[in-house]
Amino acid sequence: MASFDRGVVWLLAPLSAALLVSGLDDLAVDLLWALSWLKDRLRPGARLFPPGERQLDLAPRRRIAILIPLWKEHRVIGEMLEHNLAAIRYDRYEIFAGVYLNDPQTEGAVKNICERFANVHLALVPHKGPTSKADCLNWTFQRLLIEEESRKEQFDVVIVHDAEDLIHPEELRWINYYLGRFDFIQTPVLPLRTPFRAFTHGLYCDDFAENHTRDMTVRPRFGGFVPGAGVGTGFRREALEKLAVASRNQIFDPEALTEDYSNGLRMFRMGCAQAFAPLLRSRRTKDFVATREYFPKTWRSALRQRSRWITGIALQGWEHFGWGVSPRERYWLWRDRKGLIGNPLNLAAGLTFCYGLATAIWARLPALSAHLAEATLTFQILRFAIRIACSARVYGFVFALGAPLRALYGNALNSAATFHAVGTYIRAKVRGEQLRWLKTEHAYPARSALLDHKRRLGEILVGFGQLSAAALEAALESLPPATRLGEHLIKTGQLSDEAVYEALSFQQGLPRARIEPKDVSPQVAHALPERAARDWKVLPFQVSEGSLFLAGPEIPSMEMNRALQGFTGLELKFHLVTPAEFEALSEALL
Repeated sequence: MASFDRGVVWLLAPLSAALLVSGLDDLAVDLLWALSWLKDRLRPGARLFPPGERQLDLAPRRRIAILIPLWKEHRVIGEMLEHNLAAIRYDRYEIFAGVYLNDPQTEGAVKNICERFANVHLALVPHKGPTSKADCLNWTFQRLLIEEESRKEQFDVVIVHDAEDLIHPEELRWINYYLGRFDFIQTPVLPLRTPFRAFTHGLYCDDFAENHTRDMTVRPRFGGFVPGAGVGTGFRREALEKLAVASRNQIFDPEALTEDYSNGLRMFRMGCAQAFAPLLRSRRTKDFVATREYFPKTWRSALRQRSRWITGIALQGWEHFGWGVSPRERYWLWRDRKGLIGNPLNLAAGLTFCYGLATAIWARLPALSAHLAEATLTFQILRFAIRIACSARVYGFVFALGAPLRALYGNALNSAATFHAVGTYIRAKVRGEQLRWLKTEHAYPARSALLDHKRRLGEILVGFGQLSAAALEAALESLPPATRLGEHLIKTGQLSDEAVYEALSFQQGLPRARIEPKDVSPQVAHALPERAARDWKVLPFQVSEGSLFLAGPEIPSMEMNRALQGFTGLELKFHLVTPAEFEALSEALL
């Protein structure tokens, strides 16, 4: 046997033993998960059942404030706010967007939304950024206090979200319901679906599908605290007041790189009741009630984010919170920090396994090493099976088949992030420097990905006060086949086309255009072939900053966008006009 092979064999026994301990740890959580499932079947009252429509409707409507910390988010924040304002099925909420003084582009984007929506507020951070997400949130919360003081009315619930979040339409209703019983509620988070080839993003899909199906549901039921996920986290106001008193009014730790995790543990130690909302489908929308977003899609961006997570959760958590005050708390802290050792060990195990396959070294192992390796492999197969099942539940079986390969890729990524985090942490401590906020670049989903989250037109019209609930119900009952609700309401004289198109503009996140023919040059009006303009019912009216602005009475489809993109190299930006306005423009310009 070559000397290198002897070295591998010598290392194999302790490596397998360490991985076996980790495997037994994961098996313990699997058994707790199975026990939870069994308890739910035998004692249904113990389960956090998803609320039904009647329960949601009967729950007292609490005033909710959504805090959104921002830094250089001008490219996404306008679309994010517009979409979520149109999607959320809750009426008593307001949004506070925190912006630094030296970020004028983001400030301008937020101000544009504030001018259109009275429930959106700009919260200026009174110093230059970026500092930390927690610092930005603290100043955003101060803006909330000023708003309360001016109106002599207090918010009952505070929710934290990020600039790229696709908030589920039912989320606020669920949080409002659960915070009748709890002080802290974390709702699930799921990455948006991406193609199979997007390996890095697919790893996040597997991670969150497994963690928010299994681990997070088990923790609070067996003595663990619920760590915040940074988004979709709801706090009852009384609990935040307790946190403020205990932390000199800094409800988010400005030094923490993972303030969400820190707050979950701090509130647990203060005796606050915590829960994780189960990853289940809404009975109304039929999809999972979870915050959806894009996560990093490249190795480099994922390395930055995971390094921050490891630094904040494992290293800062160890420094600030120690190892807990009870055996149960220590166990869950161990679970959160074992990656410091486990990530490099998993990478070493993967490399050893590949080397063993290539050299047939397994046939020459001593009996003890062979048995340890077999046991470790058995646990790994079980892990892959559970991971595939959790991923398949959310993303489908075909996508989930790639989970084992993505897990091997994840071992390398997590190991690199661990080494980077430990190196950065030690360097900062030696130099006496403060750890920096490693901000993740954000992207917002394409409009086609948002369609399932839109509120129905009738709901928006009722919310706008343009239509009563009884009138909407009558209109739906009398709606002729193959006729759209808006067309029916206009045709029957219940609403003007102006009212319907204002609601459509809000629902679809498309600007409402009011165009005078004299303001459109003939050259621009003929930027598309006349036949294409008439077939698709669009009219070019402006060219600006590499974009062609189109006006039309129809909601643009992907097919329309592809067809029209074949006639121009400019980016297409659609605006809504009423059918009468479109006909007048066409007659004047075409």
